[in-house]
Amino acid sequence: MHGAHDLLKAIAVVLCVAAVTTVLFQRLRQPVVLGYILAGLIVGPYLPIPLVADAGIVQTLSELGVILLMFSLGLEFSLRKLFAVGPTAGLTAVIQCSVMVWLGFVVGRAFGWTDRESIFAGALIAISSTTIIAKAFDEQGIRGRLRELVVGVLIVEDLIAILLMAMLTAISTGSGLSAGDMALTIGRLMAFLVGLVAIGLLVVPRAIRAVVRLNRPETTLVASVGLCFAIALLAQAFGYSVALGAFLAGSLVAESGEEKVVEHLVQPVKDIFAAIFFVSVGMLIDPAIIARYWVAVVVFTLVVIIGKIVSVTLGAFLTGNDTRTSVQSGMSLAQIGEFSFIIASLGLSLKATGDFLYPIAVAVSAITTLTTPMFIRASGPVANFVDRKLPKPLQTFVALYGSWVEQLREAPRRQTLGASVRKHIGLLLVDAALLVGLVIGTSLSLERIAVLIEEQAGLSRALAEKLVIVGAITLALPFLVGIVRVARRLAGELAAVALPHRAAGKTDLAAAPRRVLLVTLQVIIVLLVGAPVVAITQPFLHGFTASLIVLALLGVLSVALWRSATSLQGHVRAGAQVIVEALAAQSHAKVPGTEPKALEQVQVLLPGLGTPTPVRLEETSPAVGKSLAELNLRGVTGATVLAIHRGGEDVSVPTAGEVLKPGDVLALAGTHAAVEAAKNLLAPAPAPAPTPS
Repeated sequence: MHGAHDLLKAIAVVLCVAAVTTVLFQRLRQPVVLGYILAGLIVGPYLPIPLVADAGIVQTLSELGVILLMFSLGLEFSLRKLFAVGPTAGLTAVIQCSVMVWLGFVVGRAFGWTDRESIFAGALIAISSTTIIAKAFDEQGIRGRLRELVVGVLIVEDLIAILLMAMLTAISTGSGLSAGDMALTIGRLMAFLVGLVAIGLLVVPRAIRAVVRLNRPETTLVASVGLCFAIALLAQAFGYSVALGAFLAGSLVAESGEEKVVEHLVQPVKDIFAAIFFVSVGMLIDPAIIARYWVAVVVFTLVVIIGKIVSVTLGAFLTGNDTRTSVQSGMSLAQIGEFSFIIASLGLSLKATGDFLYPIAVAVSAITTLTTPMFIRASGPVANFVDRKLPKPLQTFVALYGSWVEQLREAPRRQTLGASVRKHIGLLLVDAALLVGLVIGTSLSLERIAVLIEEQAGLSRALAEKLVIVGAITLALPFLVGIVRVARRLAGELAAVALPHRAAGKTDLAAAPRRVLLVTLQVIIVLLVGAPVVAITQPFLHGFTASLIVLALLGVLSVALWRSATSLQGHVRAGAQVIVEALAAQSHAKVPGTEPKALEQVQVLLPGLGTPTPVRLEETSPAVGKSLAELNLRGVTGATVLAIHRGGEDVSVPTAGEVLKPGDVLALAGTHAAVEAAKNLLAPAPAPAPTPS
């Protein structure tokens, strides 16, 4: 039990030291989060500085920081907005978590750790830190699509973390985790979420609106924070994280329409306790532990940074985001945090891991917390660099792919989730489950079956084991072939929804883009099925057989994707030429403002180019006099310029060095959001306000 004096002393030491370090970092124009972590290092128990705060008190107060940060984050995301970004974020999170669990296990085994320790290592590096990212985004003013996608991924990761902890507990206690237990765990989680959201939507928005109508800021603040802590406590009582409960509380309050009022009132309180949270992270840094395990700390730090950047970027792009948003998402999520501490503590409490894993997790979290603001700041230039360095066929594919996914999303649900699609998804899940069961069952019963064969057939133990393995591989082949075939059929159906086939007897001009989309959807399906299968079965396999199979499939699909993208380039060139001719014919008709109608027929004739949108450059446009490379239109907005109509000097598929001139009509392609962003960038500069006489 902490006395009032100890509490006051801890708060005074933490906030005073944090004030000095944050002022220093503000002067140095560095993120204040780094200042908080430095303050934690100063007031922590590991440096010989006579400014030590009680770690227990600071840890308790830091929990309030996590809750308030997540509540504030939830205020920005109404449930409608969260559900809108859910599918994209969910698929990205599954790919990222599967890849990271596998990488963590492989690296742990490379260090000579036990299977259980390696599994825990994979789990603790799989989950990014919502708290750290929320603070970094607030500092740097990150808003819009990037923030929505990253927060969506983080929420799904938190749900995955809950399932991981259930599985790790079962594995560590030796009780095992049956399919029924897993179904029960998932069912309880879904029931909690659905029940909380359903009841919350009936009660919370009405209650908050009633409180705000009283026009008493103090009452609104107390009611909002009280509700936040109550729902966080409810989540904890059901065995889930307080962070998840606080986020849902914020989302329910946002449904009231009064989120701006509440956010303004909560912000000062949130900032104080968020500062204490980051100081508590700094207090966990033990330089001696880092020195002792520096090799593991460095390796896992690199695995976290590189693995998360690559897996999140790939997942975000494949689910329909542009290059810039995908790269920025990957670089924003390259850290671990509070859930990693929880998973590492779970391993210690269950005696499943050695005492070295927790300090390694703390050190990696501290280092990646330091690098996160820098990566977020550098993500824009890095995304531009990646976009410039892509080969031309891939640049074209990247620019158009988002519009195809957008068409798929806008298609009727009876087409995207019809009986045939649901059947194929079910077959994929069944094949994957049977494959996982076969691998795990063979691994666990290999010795027993080999002994039985040795006794019955008189064969040597080594030969008997080889026969069992060959038999298992033979049984697994139909499931592998089934996954590949069903993935192709499912991808073909979805590609045909986005880019429909022409009627019989007519030339199918959408064949080239549909072929690229089909291959890309196959890549997504192989990743979504293969990555979790590899992550789950790797601890039961000697070597990297499953990983090599998935990588081989992805390699074959990558070659097919490159060939299809090269073929697509010819389709786009033909389309660009048709666009130029259509715009030229329209301009000869001398009917201003009719360029959009001129391109409507092009979209019908050459599907797969998105919705080509003409934009005329005025003399006052900031783009006039700049080359496409200087303007970086595709890198900044995701839209690409298919063609330029210019009085007698028309350009189809312009190069990066093409300089824009007044009166140019640019044919833009991309998602609706990308085209709108490009139009805003190309819009004439506003006239200066008249000076008063």
